[in-house]
Amino acid sequence: MATLNRRRLENASGNFYVDSTCIDCDTCRWMAPDIYSRVGSQSAVYQQPNDEQARLRAMQALLSCPTASIGTVEKPTDIRQAQASFPIPIAETVYHCGYHSEDSFGAASYLIQRPDGNVLVDSPRFTPPLVKRLEQLGGIRYLYLTHRDDVADHARFHQHFGCDRILHQDEISYDTQGVEIQLFGLEPMQLETDLLIIPVPGHTKGHTVLLYNNTFLFTGDHLAWSDSLQHLYAFRRACWYSWSELIKSMYKLANYSFEWVLPGHGRRYHADRTIMQQQMQQCLNWMERQR
Repeated sequence: MATLNRRRLENASGNFYVDSTCIDCDTCRWMAPDIYSRVGSQSAVYQQPNDEQARLRAMQALLSCPTASIGTVEKPTDIRQAQASFPIPIAETVYHCGYHSEDSFGAASYLIQRPDGNVLVDSPRFTPPLVKRLEQLGGIRYLYLTHRDDVADHARFHQHFGCDRILHQDEISYDTQGVEIQLFGLEPMQLETDLLIIPVPGHTKGHTVLLYNNTFLFTGDHLAWSDSLQHLYAFRRACWYSWSELIKSMYKLANYSFEWVLPGHGRRYHADRTIMQQQMQQCLNWMERQR
């Protein structure tokens, strides 16, 4: 819980603040870039919200902070409205769940709303306001886990919703040995007509990505947008298995067509298919230079 005695001096004067427990996960900065920025190796409020929409974004980031490092001087009276805003719509039938987990170092999770059963992509925190909203939106049929790092509260979601969890065998640990659907090998798996799982070893040995409706690519820690590089990229300094395998996986992924990159870590990206293909090639060129 954020406390005033740990409030960072770098915060702009006013109600919202970030304290020194921040782990620099970047969540608040991409959720509310008009409010939060990076100062040193942590986040801080560089501008207080000045209208209703900005305040909502600031509150959404506060609720999503995995370490509860964001606080307010005055007790917020609009906390229920902010809670009710989750999951946040990204596009038709696709939502950002918020409520990031410290166990996943603040990775984002997503909801796909489908007539044949909703999909939760990676695990957010199991928190009552979010669980209630997920119930209202139709519950959870599948809990798809991209890789071992972002499983968080998977067991509690399975217990509550009775959902089938999905994870590659090479990512299974003691905590996830009870996962209902265990993937294997390197061949893509057609889970449903609109859900294709593609193995992409590299970041970890059994990392996979999910292509929904040939449009939305949920990439875990495999692929994201970089504001500093201004192109799609992979995490060179956070490649735990094999950079050469990751490059091979990216070449394979470049053969698919999609319009959205929705990562666990890093920034999301949206473009038409032609631009996306160009971005994938730029990413590959950059990756080859990092060998």
